[in-house]
Amino acid sequence: MNIGMILDMAASAGSRSVLTVGDRSLSAADLLDCARRAAPRFHEHSAVLYLGANHLAYPVALFGAVLAGVPFVPLNYRLGDTQLRALLDRHPGALVLRPADLDALVAADPGRPAAPELPTPWDADSVAVILYTSGTTSAPKAALLRHRHLMAYLLNTVEFGAAATTDAALVSVPPYHIAGLTNLLSNLYAGRRVVYLSAFDPAEWLATVRRERITQAMLVPTMLARIVAEVDGPDAGTPTLATLAYGGSRMPRPVLDRALRVFPETGFVNAYGLTETASSVAVLGPADHRAAATSADPLVRDRLGSVGRPLPGIEFEIRSAAGEPVAPGDTGLVFVRGEQISGEYGGRSVLDADGWFPTADLGRLDAAGYLFIEGRADDTIIRGGENIAPAEIEDVLLEYPGISEAAVIGVPDPEWGQRLIAVVVGVGDQARIKQWVKDRLRSSKTPDAIVFRTELPKTDTGKLLRRDLVAEMENTHA
Repeated sequence: MNIGMILDMAASAGSRSVLTVGDRSLSAADLLDCARRAAPRFHEHSAVLYLGANHLAYPVALFGAVLAGVPFVPLNYRLGDTQLRALLDRHPGALVLRPADLDALVAADPGRPAAPELPTPWDADSVAVILYTSGTTSAPKAALLRHRHLMAYLLNTVEFGAAATTDAALVSVPPYHIAGLTNLLSNLYAGRRVVYLSAFDPAEWLATVRRERITQAMLVPTMLARIVAEVDGPDAGTPTLATLAYGGSRMPRPVLDRALRVFPETGFVNAYGLTETASSVAVLGPADHRAAATSADPLVRDRLGSVGRPLPGIEFEIRSAAGEPVAPGDTGLVFVRGEQISGEYGGRSVLDADGWFPTADLGRLDAAGYLFIEGRADDTIIRGGENIAPAEIEDVLLEYPGISEAAVIGVPDPEWGQRLIAVVVGVGDQARIKQWVKDRLRSSKTPDAIVFRTELPKTDTGKLLRRDLVAEMENTHA
């Protein structure tokens, strides 16, 4: 199967709008017509590189590339010239769609005949999309997503045409993010109108939810933090918002607690996935959020910090450094397996012989199968021979009054191997903050220094650039 079937099915289901950006909309039939017109031009190139923000032309470019039988490659248009040129050079013979080219892809011409239907290559094993990983700890890698990976995700998690005709999903993440791609595909497949924000702004996000009567939305944690800070009063005033999904990085508990209060009628979903897994592989659903938030059982309440349980067709395994499965509750390396898992970079697969993908995340499974992510394996700090996960310390720091963001890193130390440096956004007394951590953890996990910042370095999708902090602190605190 090929993801082009999603558009064919959507176009046969009616003439209502399926895409909205600002005051412009497209029906599925319009989208199919525009994609068919673009395909012959795209077919002359090795790939279609999309270099723009959210726009009606984004789905046209995606499906035009599908019809042309060439990979679609959305790139981060915010990159500097040197970084961007390095990515462009990796795709010789590709067509580059820049902002000035986008309007032409959706230009209206009511008098022209419908575009001819072209023979579509339906090879499920061909590359549909190439997405570059965010590269928070290393250089970005080109993750290959084949049609079969994306279709496996959709067929296992979404029911065709199940959405109500009034349903609308607000997409704020950029088009080069895996959630930008799969939100488009899954909502088209479900029959839900997709409303795009060209650029994220918390006030505009709230206004759009109200104006467009949005029923579903997906955000990264930094976006949700800005939205809850924008809400003036006890309620966000978004009565149509039935579901709010978040993911892409760790959610600070204070932000989630505040969000649960200001969106009292909204069901929250924590979605865990990676670019290489073709979107979400685990979900903590609304019922789980409600149960955890109100339970007196500490084990159940702790699940509010989990990413939930595996989606249909997905398996998890937690392994030791030696590669052996560990017991429930023990921390280890997270491996995932399923039909939607790609685990492939530029034609090189990193799946093991049994199809397991190494996520490079540290985590644990509780007895009920809930997955807790405890950070990246390469973030682990080794102090005095003890492996320390920064996430555990960061969670305690975020509970301290006056601290809104925290990142813990290790810098070289001649005696202990590494020293702990906590970089925080907020205010407070260093000695009291250290004592706060010591009282809740122990001396070996107490930061040696607290560094205050007005902000932490992040990617534009909200992921912490830990490598930038490490480089800075090694020069000033090592």
